[in-house]
Order: sequence, then structure tokens, then C-alpha cells
Amino acid sequence: MRQRRIKNLEEKTAAFASYIAESPAEAKGRWAEVFAERAAERGASGSAGAGEIYLEIGSGKGRFITTLAERYPDRLFIGVEGAESVVLRALEKAAEKELQNVLFITDYIHSLSEFFERGELNGLYLNFSDPWPKDRHAKRRLTHRRYLESYKEVLPPGSFIEFKTDNDGLFAFSLPEFEACGLTVEQKTDDLHRSEYSSREIETEYEHKFRLLGNKIHYCRVRI
Repeated sequence: MRQRRIKNLEEKTAAFASYIAESPAEAKGRWAEVFAERAAERGASGSAGAGEIYLEIGSGKGRFITTLAERYPDRLFIGVEGAESVVLRALEKAAEKELQNVLFITDYIHSLSEFFERGELNGLYLNFSDPWPKDRHAKRRLTHRRYLESYKEVLPPGSFIEFKTDNDGLFAFSLPEFEACGLTVEQKTDDLHRSEYSSREIETEYEHKFRLLGNKIHYCRVRI
């Protein structure tokens, strides 16, 4: 879907620079320091979190990750969103809530190892990723085994990946990919909001909209 053009987008985004991880490759191995530096820029005092780091790829307008950051102030959260007009809304949410434990990478990531050391992340969220429905594009799906193997480089044993989608085909494709990479599926449902899983409590904007329309949300949590 084409995003609506926002007047003075660069200027508006610059106003929230302290929530943007500039030169994220240089933050590799020192993300906790970067969070503290950015919080200091906002005049915040105290710790930004205990150091556990969680990443959401495709954070959209930020509802999901800012809610997580609000609920778990002792953890650090990084949202990845390459669409500038979309990430602006996420930045606004973080500032409005005065969060000190969330930052955004305003770019598209091709390899997590560019930005994170081995075992540096504690969890990964993949919410409503592009399904790339054509078979010839399967390798572009974020749950394809080539991506999963790269995630394992920065996620230590015992960490997790949580995956949500409304796309039947993508979910059916992803489950055997997880298994092929030696990942253990701990939780799985074809209708998250009729399940008892706590992951139904925090929604993305997209998820909220489609739940109200009665659409089922596929969900699974896998252990590294």
C-alpha cells in the first residue's frame, strides 16, 4: 500500500532524533550504552533498562513495540521500520509516552549480524511480515530458513521468536521452516484472540483493525 506523503517529513522526523538509532552498525555490541546516550539527550535520568534487548522487524506505526516498552520498563526495545512516513508515527508515540527504553532503526535490515553481536538479542518479533505469495519469492519471506539461520546468529539458546500473521499461506510455509532450522514451536494457534496466549494482549495497528473485522490471526512462539 502506498503511504500518504507527509509535508516536511524530514523536519518532523528530525524532531524525534533522540529516538532514532543513527549509524546502527556502530551500536553493535554496545546497544545498552546507546540507549543511555539517547535518554540523556532527552534529559532523562536513571537507567533506560536492565540490558535485555528485544527487536521487532517491521514495527509500522509503533503501537506494538511502544506498548511493550511501556509494560516492561526494565527491558530495551528496538523497532525496525524503513518506511519514513510510517516510522514518524512510531516516533511520535514513543515521545508522547516519554519512553526511555525504545529506539528505532529507520531502515530496512538485510542481515541482523550487521547491527548485533552474536547472542546480543533476547527475543525477536515478526509481526505481519510481507507474505511474498509467489513461490519464486519464497526466499524473501522473513521466516524462510535462510533468514532464520541468520537470526540464530544473534539470538542465544533459550531466546525466542514470536510470529504473527493473518496470511494462511505464510503461516503454513513458516512452520516447517522453523522445524527445519531446529527451532522448537512452544505455542501455536490459528486464532490468537480466541486462545489463552498472553500475546493476544498487545496488538499492532494492523492486528487491531483486522481483529475487529473478525479476521483470525495466526500466531506461534518458537524457542531457539
